[in-house]
Amino acid sequence: MITTRTTLDRPRRGVRPVVLAALLCAAPAWAHHSFAMFDMNRHLSVTGTVRALEWSNPHVWLWVDVTDDKGNVVAYGFEGASPAELSRNAHWTKHSVAPGERVTVQYSPLKDGRPGGSLGVVTKADGTMIRAGAPPPGGPGAPPAPGPARPSP
Repeated sequence: MITTRTTLDRPRRGVRPVVLAALLCAAPAWAHHSFAMFDMNRHLSVTGTVRALEWSNPHVWLWVDVTDDKGNVVAYGFEGASPAELSRNAHWTKHSVAPGERVTVQYSPLKDGRPGGSLGVVTKADGTMIRAGAPPPGGPGAPPAPGPARPSP
Protein backbone atom coordinates (compact mmCIF):
# COMPACT_ATOMS: atom_id res chain seq x y z
CA MET A 1 0.00 0.00 0.00
CA ILE A 2 1.32 3.38 -0.95
CA THR A 3 0.72 6.34 1.37
CA THR A 4 1.14 9.89 0.39
CA ARG A 5 1.48 12.94 2.54
CA THR A 6 -0.72 15.88 1.90
CA THR A 7 0.03 19.51 2.50
CA LEU A 8 -2.31 19.34 5.48
CA ASP A 9 0.23 17.12 7.28
CA ARG A 10 3.00 19.70 7.10
CA PRO A 11 1.62 22.33 9.50
CA ARG A 12 1.01 19.73 12.20
CA ARG A 13 4.60 18.55 12.04
CA GLY A 14 5.85 22.12 12.58
CA VAL A 15 3.59 22.89 15.51
CA ARG A 16 5.33 20.66 18.05
CA PRO A 17 8.75 22.36 17.85
CA VAL A 18 7.12 25.79 18.04
CA VAL A 19 5.08 24.86 21.12
CA LEU A 20 8.13 23.27 22.75
CA ALA A 21 10.24 26.37 22.07
CA ALA A 22 7.52 28.63 23.50
CA LEU A 23 7.33 26.57 26.69
CA LEU A 24 11.10 26.58 27.12
CA CYS A 25 11.25 30.35 26.69
CA ALA A 26 8.38 30.93 29.09
CA ALA A 27 9.99 28.96 31.94
CA PRO A 28 12.59 31.64 32.77
CA ALA A 29 9.86 34.28 32.79
CA TRP A 30 7.89 32.32 35.37
CA ALA A 31 11.03 31.86 37.47
CA HIS A 32 11.84 35.56 37.16
CA HIS A 33 8.59 36.58 38.84
CA SER A 34 9.16 34.44 41.89
CA PHE A 35 9.12 35.95 45.36
CA ALA A 36 11.15 33.05 46.75
CA MET A 37 14.08 35.28 47.71
CA PHE A 38 11.91 37.39 50.03
CA ASP A 39 10.52 36.40 53.42
CA MET A 40 6.96 37.52 52.70
CA ASN A 41 5.88 36.53 56.23
CA ARG A 42 8.12 39.19 57.83
CA HIS A 43 7.53 42.91 57.56
CA LEU A 44 10.25 45.36 58.55
CA SER A 45 10.79 49.08 58.17
CA VAL A 46 13.82 51.34 57.91
CA THR A 47 14.23 55.10 57.69
CA GLY A 48 16.87 56.69 55.55
CA THR A 49 17.71 58.97 52.66
CA VAL A 50 16.83 58.15 49.06
CA ARG A 51 19.98 57.46 47.07
CA ALA A 52 18.23 56.66 43.78
CA LEU A 53 15.02 55.50 42.17
CA GLU A 54 15.85 53.29 39.19
CA TRP A 55 12.76 53.59 37.01
CA SER A 56 13.36 50.87 34.42
CA ASN A 57 12.11 47.47 33.34
CA PRO A 58 11.73 44.80 34.41
CA HIS A 59 11.49 46.12 37.99
CA VAL A 60 11.82 49.46 39.71
CA TRP A 61 14.54 49.64 42.36
CA LEU A 62 14.56 52.10 45.26
CA TRP A 63 17.95 52.60 46.92
CA VAL A 64 17.95 54.10 50.42
CA ASP A 65 20.97 54.95 52.57
CA VAL A 66 20.30 53.91 56.16
CA THR A 67 22.57 54.73 59.11
CA ASP A 68 23.06 51.69 61.35
CA ASP A 69 23.60 51.61 65.14
CA LYS A 70 27.37 52.13 64.70
CA GLY A 71 26.96 55.19 62.49
CA ASN A 72 27.80 53.37 59.26
CA VAL A 73 25.75 54.16 56.16
CA VAL A 74 24.30 51.00 54.63
CA ALA A 75 22.69 50.97 51.17
CA TYR A 76 19.36 49.13 51.16
CA GLY A 77 17.90 47.96 47.84
CA PHE A 78 14.16 47.51 47.48
CA GLU A 79 12.68 45.76 44.47
CA GLY A 80 9.30 46.92 43.24
CA ALA A 81 7.00 46.00 40.39
CA SER A 82 7.48 47.18 36.82
CA PRO A 83 7.19 50.89 36.04
CA ALA A 84 3.95 50.23 34.13
CA GLU A 85 2.40 48.34 37.04
CA LEU A 86 3.46 50.94 39.62
CA SER A 87 2.12 53.75 37.42
CA ARG A 88 -1.18 52.03 36.72
CA ASN A 89 -1.93 50.47 40.11
CA ALA A 90 -0.14 52.67 42.63
CA HIS A 91 0.12 56.02 40.77
CA TRP A 92 3.91 56.14 40.99
CA THR A 93 6.01 58.21 38.63
CA LYS A 94 9.75 58.42 38.23
CA HIS A 95 9.50 61.56 40.39
CA SER A 96 7.56 60.00 43.31
CA VAL A 97 10.66 60.13 45.47
CA ALA A 98 13.80 62.15 44.88
CA PRO A 99 17.44 61.65 45.83
CA GLY A 100 18.13 63.25 49.19
CA GLU A 101 14.54 62.85 50.40
CA ARG A 102 13.98 61.27 53.83
CA VAL A 103 11.69 58.21 53.72
CA THR A 104 10.57 55.26 55.79
CA VAL A 105 10.25 52.03 53.82
CA GLN A 106 8.15 49.04 54.86
CA TYR A 107 9.34 45.87 53.18
CA SER A 108 9.61 42.10 53.26
CA PRO A 109 13.30 41.31 53.81
CA LEU A 110 15.61 39.19 51.72
CA LYS A 111 15.96 35.68 53.12
CA ASP A 112 19.75 35.76 52.83
CA GLY A 113 20.05 38.70 55.24
CA ARG A 114 21.35 41.31 52.78
CA PRO A 115 19.96 44.82 53.37
CA GLY A 116 16.80 45.28 51.35
CA GLY A 117 13.81 43.35 50.15
CA SER A 118 10.47 43.53 48.43
CA LEU A 119 9.15 47.09 48.42
CA GLY A 120 5.90 47.56 50.34
CA VAL A 121 5.00 51.10 51.45
CA VAL A 122 7.11 54.26 51.30
CA THR A 123 6.26 57.05 53.75
CA LYS A 124 7.68 60.47 52.95
CA ALA A 125 8.74 63.02 55.57
CA ASP A 126 5.44 64.91 55.12
CA GLY A 127 3.47 61.74 55.93
CA THR A 128 2.48 60.94 52.34
CA MET A 129 2.30 57.18 51.89
CA ILE A 130 3.01 55.57 48.53
CA ARG A 131 2.18 51.90 48.15
CA ALA A 132 4.37 49.78 45.95
CA GLY A 133 2.69 46.53 46.81
CA ALA A 134 0.41 45.11 49.42
CA PRO A 135 0.97 46.84 52.77
CA PRO A 136 2.07 44.64 55.65
CA PRO A 137 -0.84 43.36 57.74
CA GLY A 138 -1.60 45.80 60.52
CA GLY A 139 0.90 48.34 59.16
CA PRO A 140 0.16 51.82 57.85
CA GLY A 141 -2.00 51.67 54.75
CA ALA A 142 -3.30 48.20 55.54
CA PRO A 143 -7.03 47.57 55.68
CA PRO A 144 -8.45 47.28 59.19
CA ALA A 145 -8.35 43.85 60.74
CA PRO A 146 -11.64 41.98 60.51
CA GLY A 147 -13.78 42.28 63.61
CA PRO A 148 -15.14 39.38 65.60
CA ALA A 149 -17.57 37.12 63.82
CA ARG A 150 -21.17 38.03 64.44
CA PRO A 151 -23.70 35.31 65.14
CA SER A 152 -26.30 34.96 62.45
CA PRO A 153 -29.84 36.09 63.41
